[in-house]
Amino acid sequence: MNWLDRSRSLAPAGFNRWLIPPAALAVHLCIGQAYATSVYKSALIGHFEVSQTAIGVIFSIAIVMLGLSAAFMGTWVERSGPRKSMFVAAAFWGAGFLVGAAGIFTGQLWLLYLGYGFVGGIGLGIGYISPVSTLMKWFPDRPGMATGMAIMGFGGGALIASPMSTGLLKFFDGFDPVADGADWVASGTSVGKLFLALGLVYFVVMMYGVASIRVPAPGWKPRGWDETKTQSSAMVTTAHVSAANAIKTRSFWMLWTALFLNVTAGIGILEQASPMIQDFFRGADGNSAVNAAVAAGFVGLLSIGNMAGRFIWSSTSDVIGRKRIYMVYLGIGALFYVVLAFFGGGSMLLFVAMAVVIISFYGGSFATAPAYLKDLFGTFQVGAIHGRLLTAWSAAGIAGPLIVNGLLDAQGKPGTMVAHNYLPVLLTMVVLLVIGFISSTLIKPVDPKFHEPEEELASATPKGA
Repeated sequence: MNWLDRSRSLAPAGFNRWLIPPAALAVHLCIGQAYATSVYKSALIGHFEVSQTAIGVIFSIAIVMLGLSAAFMGTWVERSGPRKSMFVAAAFWGAGFLVGAAGIFTGQLWLLYLGYGFVGGIGLGIGYISPVSTLMKWFPDRPGMATGMAIMGFGGGALIASPMSTGLLKFFDGFDPVADGADWVASGTSVGKLFLALGLVYFVVMMYGVASIRVPAPGWKPRGWDETKTQSSAMVTTAHVSAANAIKTRSFWMLWTALFLNVTAGIGILEQASPMIQDFFRGADGNSAVNAAVAAGFVGLLSIGNMAGRFIWSSTSDVIGRKRIYMVYLGIGALFYVVLAFFGGGSMLLFVAMAVVIISFYGGSFATAPAYLKDLFGTFQVGAIHGRLLTAWSAAGIAGPLIVNGLLDAQGKPGTMVAHNYLPVLLTMVVLLVIGFISSTLIKPVDPKFHEPEEELASATPKGA
């Protein structure tokens, strides 16, 4: 197991840094399957004979564990290096599916909570942050683009996982288009087999990332990179801050607040995407101009917007700066929510365009965050700081659905609402984004009193960091 040590992953001279993003993508594309749980949700409801909420809890546990494991294991990830932490992530993620499969086969829902939710959620959190600081060390000239490439994989993982899972479920069930028809729902046994297959396949793919990842040699810099130009901005520090000190700064909590509110607002659309577009274009006769197939296509467009935003906007942040791009996410996002609230029901093209851009901001805020942390706190323990920041995601994963579902429950029953019933939800999201915008403006360079002394930094930095 010494092969997993940081020292064994030190890159040789002349190593091509463009081999690192595919290694990171191998992990993020696999854990991005978390966004594809709706594929087998109905099958699990029928198999366990429980409510939608009881099955939805599985995903909630996984997201909460993502944030908690990233926060508590972030320092260990930095100390152990990307290879060992990516291996641990692969082991937990794969094991989560296997334990979940045991729960499905035995009819024990609690095992599914334990497996996919708790164990798999730990793999999600460690896997999400494992490659981040390494990518930024390989791409100090373009940290936003580098992290965007990897985190784009998490947003787009469902685009691969959804059709793959559907195909496997049909294969395991012996699906017959004529006999089963459009109302076919997979059996619980086929979902159990799917979990076994995914657990093994994802572990193997993630092991490619484990084998491929490398850390740069001490003092390495990209050829032709002018460090002085990158560090000319007051918002980009040349010093380093530990994870313990980072959470003592106002800038960390202002960024945490901005991310939390942007994600909460994004969930406002993601949580209700399919019924929302149908309700917005429901006529006086109670029938919607948008059928289920079109609504499903809209959800697919949001997934593409989520994925594209992670790369496009985080790359843009390398040019215009992280603070400005967050002000775009929050300020322009608030404006687009206003347009959606008052004019979205008049034009389907306008509705879709506004929603896709808003979700691209949602994805972009995730991808830009690691580079923003690197600007503010340096690369010393940026992975650990990123882990602590991701608790904002866990909090938003709870707050977003509670706000949206609570407001909609007061408006009427699903399938009977129209565009104006969404005004309280959308205007609430506007208020949240305005508060987030104000928080973003309060992010300042970190006070030097939080910087690590050079001698302590040298003694604490592992070889090859």
